[in-house]
Amino acid sequence: MGDVVSTHLDDARRQHISEKTKKILTEFLQFYEDQYGVALFNSMRHEIEGTGAPQAQLLWRKVPLDERIIFSGNLFQYQEDSKKWRNRFSLVPHNYGLVLYENKVAYERQVPPRSVINSAGYKILTSVDQYLELVGNSLPGTTPKSGSAPILKCPTQFPLILWHPYARHYYFCMMTEAEQDKWQAVLQDCVRHCNNGIPEDSKVEGPAFTDAIRMYRQSKELYGTWEMLCGNEVQILSNLVMEELGPELKAELAPRLKGKPQERQRQWIQISDAVYRIVYEQAKSQFEVVLAKLQLARPAMEAVIRTDMDQVITSKEHLASKIRAFILPKAEVCVRNHVQPYISSILEALMVPTSQGFTEVRDVFFKEVTDMNLNVINEGGIDKLGEYMEKLSQLAYHPLKMQSCYEKMEPLRLDGLQQRFDVSSTSVFKQRAQIHMREQMDNAVYTFETLLHQQLGKGPTKEELCKSIQRILERVLKKYDYDSSSVRKRFFREALLQITIPFLLKKLAPTCKSELPRFQELIFEDFARFILVENTYEEVVLQTVMKDILQAVKEAAVQRKHNLYRDSVVLHNSDPNLHLLAEGSPIDWGEEYGGSGGGSGDSSSPSARVPEAATISEKRRRTKQVVSVVQDEEAGLPLEAGSEPMSPTSLDGVTELRGLLAQNLRAESPPLAAPLLNGAPVQESPQPVALPQASSPPASPLRQLPPGKAVDLEPPKPSDQETGEQVSSPGGRPSIHTTTEDSAGVQTEF
Repeated sequence: MGDVVSTHLDDARRQHISEKTKKILTEFLQFYEDQYGVALFNSMRHEIEGTGAPQAQLLWRKVPLDERIIFSGNLFQYQEDSKKWRNRFSLVPHNYGLVLYENKVAYERQVPPRSVINSAGYKILTSVDQYLELVGNSLPGTTPKSGSAPILKCPTQFPLILWHPYARHYYFCMMTEAEQDKWQAVLQDCVRHCNNGIPEDSKVEGPAFTDAIRMYRQSKELYGTWEMLCGNEVQILSNLVMEELGPELKAELAPRLKGKPQERQRQWIQISDAVYRIVYEQAKSQFEVVLAKLQLARPAMEAVIRTDMDQVITSKEHLASKIRAFILPKAEVCVRNHVQPYISSILEALMVPTSQGFTEVRDVFFKEVTDMNLNVINEGGIDKLGEYMEKLSQLAYHPLKMQSCYEKMEPLRLDGLQQRFDVSSTSVFKQRAQIHMREQMDNAVYTFETLLHQQLGKGPTKEELCKSIQRILERVLKKYDYDSSSVRKRFFREALLQITIPFLLKKLAPTCKSELPRFQELIFEDFARFILVENTYEEVVLQTVMKDILQAVKEAAVQRKHNLYRDSVVLHNSDPNLHLLAEGSPIDWGEEYGGSGGGSGDSSSPSARVPEAATISEKRRRTKQVVSVVQDEEAGLPLEAGSEPMSPTSLDGVTELRGLLAQNLRAESPPLAAPLLNGAPVQESPQPVALPQASSPPASPLRQLPPGKAVDLEPPKPSDQETGEQVSSPGGRPSIHTTTEDSAGVQTEF
């Protein structure tokens, strides 16, 4: 790889890349500085004026579930340096970075991982043909002749490939289709989480950055959704630079690549990855400098806003009235002729899969709580409750159990509308809805936890506990129905705006954009950092279509289409004491009710809590785990010379595991916890106790839908960029691996 990269990326070309990157970043960062003041003003105004959004009925988890492993197991990875497939121990910690170790022993002995993959911007491919098509499209003219060896051969029929348009690719394979399905669900969860890299609670930096991205791309006549707006700020900036720099380099270097078509493809992937890393480091450096400068200036800006808030608002409203008078006639005609006729079609396309997904969330939550209730009543009551609740608390983060909810969004299509409104991909809407599903599931689970914990303080008997669980479940489901309706309506409004506003701006640009500079004189110089003509113009355009969007969503709710609550149905303070319960310390079910902690991954003591005096290796080994699939580490691939065929030992899903446990089959458990139904093994009981009548959810709108110091104890966090291969220090004992994070949340490895 080094020879290929050094040959085509000599000092002169690297200098050119650096200069081009600096030019693009400098231009963008000016947009970012402009948007920072506007976002700061909007944030402070919002704090003062508040919002009219409906009050959420469910609680939200203020302290996230840390120190959990989402998934772990062995999978085969293709090593590009040796051109061989190797069995790797892999795990996904709670921060969703895929961590690859040489083997499980290396993990337990704290040997640094071979790589940590941040999957933002990646696509998960399940066939080599899909991959070859994308690779061929990325470098035209390199399609291999029929019968020639492809760029990649997979030794099994079950590959998983991580493909990125600019960064390096990763190749994995599994022995069975069941394993492939499980890992695909897990890796898709990683992509979904890492794509959402800008923190939701960032009320200034986040909106300023995304608005700057939009403004910069519109200045280049690029309207509509952008598929590579994924990851954290530095990753997005790197994608922004590569969007412009990549085609230029490809046109220059592609004719110079030598060898067969598949060899030229391989060379281009290596060159693109090397350029991406160069761009990434430069983007990180320049962005951090500008961000530090803005944060230093923020206190002075806040002081001006607090002092002159009323004057700034008055000035902005005056500017908006002048712009409105200028563009309103043109905008209304454009909306009436080009947008209004399609709003209902877009809304219908969004509503069907989204509402089905939220219905599935409700059903999965109901089933898990009901199954847990059966386990409690049949297996000793409160003695096992801690173990079961420990597992239930992680339901929203269980990739396999949530998969049935997420996949409801896959059929989303905007047939005929995508081209009209310049929507490059529906993936942005799918992932946004899926994130909402996970949040609502966790809110429902956390609310259930809180109410049940309160009830347990009364010392109920087994029968009383069973009835209480059913009552609390019904209570939480009613709250979920209301909140999910509010979340879906907000999602529909935002999606419709995201689709139609760029289209309107593009339509109006030829007649309106050139006239905007003349409105600049209406802004007082003292307020110029908080009021921008371009932003005010966009707000006016938004207002022209917003009434049609609100009306469409309102009509859908009035007709009870897809079971949305009407806007007139408002539940204020329906449970005033509930939010007070959430102010206490996080509930530790294993400590309070599990006796021995529940949910550990230690095979010799499944419920043991990690003692303070335990070794680091032991703590790592016992890290709590949401779900685990572990293969035989000694197995080999069918096409590896001298290897025996692998006999997969992983269980084929939670359903099969339930059957095995019900038959009292005991298999050797791995050190990391295997998946349990609702966190509890299902055992046969000679005289099962029946639950009270209420075995199905109560009637609700959604039910009618059609079908350097101490070593870090945590697994490594996903860095902003994949760390690559790491080599242990010579001499037998590995070097100590620690991680720190700087103020921007960027991981540094020592």
